[in-house]
Amino acid sequence: MNKGGGGIGIGSASIVLVFAVLCLTVFSLITFIVAGNDKALVAAEAQLVIAYYEADTLAEQIIAEIISAKTIPASVLGIDIETDWDMDADAEVAFFYCPISESKALYVRVDISDETYGILSWKMRDTDEWAYDDTLDLWPGDFLILQGE
Repeated sequence: MNKGGGGIGIGSASIVLVFAVLCLTVFSLITFIVAGNDKALVAAEAQLVIAYYEADTLAEQIIAEIISAKTIPASVLGIDIETDWDMDADAEVAFFYCPISESKALYVRVDISDETYGILSWKMRDTDEWAYDDTLDLWPGDFLILQGE
């Protein structure tokens, strides 16, 4: 009998099987983590969409109140309204914003003429201030740095 021959033994097949199971386990954990992150992202996006349409509805109600009042009040439904005169349109312009989230708001600018109105701007904007970050020591961009100067 030939017991010491050249073939793959039972031990190497077990190692390959353990390696395959380990790879499948790691890939399944990565898939599970990515799916959880995607679910959180979709939930946050859905909340933002709901909040946007609530702000949109509030802005429509404010415009309806302005039109029915035939004048621009200082505040409608708890939202402060500012006015300005548009020289190009020769009409009074009202602008206000409805909060969507802590960092976003719906900005509305409405042209109020005699009996009509026109929406000049209807945009979702960030309300956070941009802050310059200078905590990292970046390369200044000089190609030649002279020693001793």
